Amino acid sequence: MSTISLRLPESLHESARKLAERENISINQLITLALAEKLSALLTEDYLKERAERGNRRDFERAMAKVASTEPDDKDRL
Repeated sequence: MSTISLRLPESLHESARKLAERENISINQLITLALAEKLSALLTEDYLKERAERGNRRDFERAMAKVASTEPDDKDRL
């Protein structure tokens, strides 16, 4: 486990304190969870960009041509 010294604006610190209290967790745990979520989102975006660059339109269209042309079930409609 590492320790980090972090400077926060007072308003952000107060919001984090209130939210952590409401969620019945420590501010450290709240910040750890928030950082993990943000990293996950950014790294997923990078991963998807890399996958898209390796994509091939011809292969995509060939795969899509195998999909049956049917109407979605009522529960699947938007």
